[in-house]
Amino acid sequence: MDTTKIKEHMPVVCSNEDQFGVVDHLDKGNTIKLTRDRTGQHHWIPTSWVTKVDDKVHVDRPGERAMKEWMSTPPEGAMH
Repeated sequence: MDTTKIKEHMPVVCSNEDQFGVVDHLDKGNTIKLTRDRTGQHHWIPTSWVTKVDDKVHVDRPGERAMKEWMSTPPEGAMH
């Protein structure tokens, strides 16, 4: 997967094409930091979930599962 195509403010969509996040930025390493959710919390997802990048970042799982599995604390080495 070419992660260089991932840009700030791109929608992040789950496997059923529903948007569940927006890219804040690509962290060093293998995570994507998402913009704050409605509660003001940032979340991180691994780039290994990404299946393709066009005008959106597509991930390999349904949104509900992704939101259960995303990280709510920065992974080691991530920019804050």
